[in-house]
Amino acid sequence: MNILVVGSGGREHALCWAIKQSPLCDRLYCTPGNAGIAEVATCLPIPAENIDDIVAACHSHKITFVVIGPEGPLAMGIADELRREGICCFGPSKAAAAIESSKGFMKDLCAAAGVPTAAYRRFTDAEAAKSYVKEQGAPIVVKADGLAAGKGVIIAQTINEACAAIDDIMVKKIFGASGAEVVIEEFMEGEEASFFALCDGDVALPFAAAQDHKAVYDGDKGPNTGGMGAYSPAPVIDDAMQDRIMKEIIHPITAMMKKRDCPFTGVLFAGLMITKAGPKVIEFNARFGDPETQVMLTRLKSDALALLYATAKGMLDGVEIHWHDKASLCVVMAAEGYPGAYKKNTVIHGLDAAAAVPDVAVFHAGTLRITGGDIVANGGRVLGITATGTTIAEAQSRAYQAIDKIDWPEGFCRRDIGWRAVARIRAA
Repeated sequence: MNILVVGSGGREHALCWAIKQSPLCDRLYCTPGNAGIAEVATCLPIPAENIDDIVAACHSHKITFVVIGPEGPLAMGIADELRREGICCFGPSKAAAAIESSKGFMKDLCAAAGVPTAAYRRFTDAEAAKSYVKEQGAPIVVKADGLAAGKGVIIAQTINEACAAIDDIMVKKIFGASGAEVVIEEFMEGEEASFFALCDGDVALPFAAAQDHKAVYDGDKGPNTGGMGAYSPAPVIDDAMQDRIMKEIIHPITAMMKKRDCPFTGVLFAGLMITKAGPKVIEFNARFGDPETQVMLTRLKSDALALLYATAKGMLDGVEIHWHDKASLCVVMAAEGYPGAYKKNTVIHGLDAAAAVPDVAVFHAGTLRITGGDIVANGGRVLGITATGTTIAEAQSRAYQAIDKIDWPEGFCRRDIGWRAVARIRAA
């Protein structure tokens, strides 16, 4: 098969890395890709949101199968357009992708399906939203309804913080049109985890669980980001918890989507809070996570391309997924200033030395190779240093050993990725 992966981040590099290993893969393309992806795939200089040009490229390069990485093109309807052109693809329709592109839609869907989630209200008027916050008290959660690159959720510890967040989203429009509506939720206590299921419209198959670190600084301090690191498996999700998640969350939500004529095909990513009462939904995403993909695919023993293709073709019934008996941990290196304004075009040295550390993969996200051969930073989250080991602690040690070989003064990372899992191991 000739494969096209859409996207340019660490998630897409990991997908290309895994797909390239499949005997089913003949030629591998990526649009637009990055400097790391260019080492395993032919990169086409087409933005991920340029659907017409992507469809044209599929025809000209005789693409058999398209794997869509980011949420933006999905929300725009890229999967619908590809299918109209007779091109098989992995990813949900625009209607189904609304489970991520509209938090209000997602919350209403959970309510209809009886899926456990935080109590909520939706608002299109800032003053009404602030009045509700004052009635409810704090802590409380304020969410922009639309896509905001993982940054549209504010956990407000005080009423003043919540009101300021509402003003930022709805009045100052820091997330643009995504903030035309807000969802105000109760604050849930527990341990967060990410759970992924492959869904072919009828069958939902558990894939894997991971835990990420959204806050930018050590100790889970500072503003939320797209993710500063992750590890898998997630100790908080054992076999019994996985069964509950499938029974109480994944199966009811996919059944409700099919009932509403927007069956979900692709990977359903449930952001969960594991509370004392059980798993509750924080959010759903309509695609693989980043950096969760990096840690899940480095653990995957089964053929990744075969799994993605079976999902797209509605052939998951009877499929089994096999995993290596090891843990994986990814540390994101970001450009100085991220998640705010950050420096670009700074040169990164030492990548080969980092990749030479045993059981380490260096996944690129925001990188560019310039004339002369140097790799430079070209985004906020730039690298995902991913290591495997017999335990999360061992994987953590290897990842930071590799990071210490990278010479990039304008970059930074958290030094405590995996702390919760390592503490759990030490306490056992």
